[in-house]
Amino acid sequence: AVCSMGNSTSRLYSVLAKTLSSGAVSQHQDCLEQLDPAQLDPIDPKDLLEECQIVLQKRPPRFQRNFVNLKKNTTSNHRPIRVMQWNILAQALGEGKDNFVQCPMEALKWEERKCLILEEILAYKPDILCLQEVDHYFDTFEPLLSRLGYQCTFFPKPWSPCLDVEHNNGPDGCAMFFLKERFELVNSANIRLTAMKLKTNQVAIAQTLKCHETGRLFCIAVTHLKARTGWERFRSAQGCDLLQNLKNITQGAKIPLIVCGDFNAEPTEEVYREFSNSSLNLNSAYKLLSPDGQSEPPYTTWKIRPSGECRHTLDYIWYSQHALNVNSALGLLTEEQIGPNRLPSFNYPSDHLSLVCDFSFNQDPDRLL
Repeated sequence: AVCSMGNSTSRLYSVLAKTLSSGAVSQHQDCLEQLDPAQLDPIDPKDLLEECQIVLQKRPPRFQRNFVNLKKNTTSNHRPIRVMQWNILAQALGEGKDNFVQCPMEALKWEERKCLILEEILAYKPDILCLQEVDHYFDTFEPLLSRLGYQCTFFPKPWSPCLDVEHNNGPDGCAMFFLKERFELVNSANIRLTAMKLKTNQVAIAQTLKCHETGRLFCIAVTHLKARTGWERFRSAQGCDLLQNLKNITQGAKIPLIVCGDFNAEPTEEVYREFSNSSLNLNSAYKLLSPDGQSEPPYTTWKIRPSGECRHTLDYIWYSQHALNVNSALGLLTEEQIGPNRLPSFNYPSDHLSLVCDFSFNQDPDRLL
């Protein structure tokens, strides 16, 4: 079925309209996996952005967010690598389980919310995109982003809570996308995280990429750790397992590393300390926005549920501080922009804020190890 996209008659109407509207992914997955992206016509991102804006013309405009320049007196001889981290909110959970009591159901309609998500991605033009809670991979993100020049990878949770929701679109999971014109895939690993030697429902993707411009290798990983209070030790164990996997993949930090994720953990938690103190020499990029460079943002998610208001810092972009520099980071939304009803909303499609950083390679990484 093709869903109505409003009164749009633009030339890209068919591109968005042909992304499958709903229904179990299993009905479509076989044929979608057989599609060769090279045989699909490329899409001009400006045209797709215009199409999204036509669909969203009755909604308030996007919030203005500015990049903060963090570059010290270091020179780089290559274009920065822009990385975007975002828990986009699984559609089945937003409509069926998460109970955002101040968010009108109308604001959660997939046909418009997917355009808000795409608009955010298209506005910041990441070279690498790391997403969590993706339950419309095969019918929306893979068909569209592959035509924008991205190589796409998806790893669903083994027992996704989305499957408990009536009329779901399949399991949610982590997804990674990188621009093929900028990088070559050297190695890819789908990791099912363990805790106390038991396989868990949480996953990660780790890919080693080669930068065409510099010839340098680096590893990019995306994950989503266990949610909820009371699971702190479980998250800690998952974090240890992920770090051990990444140590093996990066040959003990010889290959620079960027880890994006919704860790479901405040900076006070043990899993945060494990990443901070790891032998991989990681730092959290968004700390650099604070005056002393030592404090995380006050929030990366802000929502109202029946149990009350939840304002937490849970999302991070970790990076090898000996091998990579953070040139800039996208500022967060202010409380005034978010508004009294918090997130998600007609303005913003998720209960988590997107994080975006520009990285460059350090010219002499070994000196700082």
